[in-house]
Amino acid sequence: MGGLSFVHILIFAVAAVLLLGGGRFSSMMGDVAKGVKQFKKGLAEDDDAAPKPAPRLDAQPPVTPNADEKLQPMKDDRPHQ
Repeated sequence: MGGLSFVHILIFAVAAVLLLGGGRFSSMMGDVAKGVKQFKKGLAEDDDAAPKPAPRLDAQPPVTPNADEKLQPMKDDRPHQ
C-alpha cells in the first residue's frame, strides 16, 4: 500500500466536513484559495521586478584612470620604483 487512493481522500474529506461542519470547512477552503492567489500574485510581481538594474548603479559616472603613473594598479608582481 503505497499512497492515498481517491477513496481514502474522499473518506478523509467527508470526515473533515463532519468534524468541522460545512460552513467552517468551506470558509477554510476559501482562505486557502485566497492564500494561493496571493502567493501567485507575489511570484508574478517578483518576476516583473527582477530584470531591472539598481538605479544607484546607473547614476555613477564611469571610472577614469589616474594621471599619476605611480598610483596606477600594478600589472605584475614587481614592486613600483
